[in-house]
Parts: sequence; C-alpha cells; structure tokens
Amino acid sequence: MGEFDIEEFKKMFPNLYREIIQKKMCVRIDAQRDSEKRAEEAMNVLHGGLPGPVDYIRRCDTDEEAIKLVDYLESRGEVTKEEADRLKRQITEMGVRSFGPKKELGYYSKFIR
Repeated sequence: MGEFDIEEFKKMFPNLYREIIQKKMCVRIDAQRDSEKRAEEAMNVLHGGLPGPVDYIRRCDTDEEAIKLVDYLESRGEVTKEEADRLKRQITEMGVRSFGPKKELGYYSKFIR
C-alpha cells in the first residue's frame, strides 16, 4: 500500500480528511480479544452463561491482583497452563484494563432488566 501526500489525500477525500482532523466518529476500544471465539464467549455471560477468566480478571484493580487470580484459576484447573500463560502475558504487556473496563458490583444487573 502506497503512502499519500496529505494535500493529495485532502483533495481526494475531503470529508474523510475533515472527520479525521476533527476526530468525528471516534470509537474508543476498551478491550482486546485475540479471537472471534473469545469475543463470543465474553458475550455469552450476558445471556446467562457462566463467567470465564476474563470476567474475573475485569473485576481486578491491579495487574498484580490479576496475575494472582490467573495463578489461582490455573491451580484449580479452570484454565490450562497455555491459557494462563497467554492471560498473564497480556496482563504484563498491556495491563489488566486491556481486557475491558473494570466490572463493578452490580455490573450484570443492568443487563437483566
């Protein structure tokens, strides 16, 4: 893919250029999933599914707390060593909030109504 000169881009796509400069239609991404399957699993909790490791991680306040939680889940056999390593790597590299915003008390009750 070639590079555009800013003036050339502005002439070819004036509306898009204006939206980019004015930051219109910006979407904040609060979480990162490494696969579509994991994203779908995260949504299942809202429809009566059981919480998974990410749901528990999102209740943590610090990276250290999240790492301890993952170690606990691994010790109970609720996640495999590979899954635990992947989760801990994401926590270490991107932080606990890379899984999404903190789930506060009453998080699920707003979806039940």
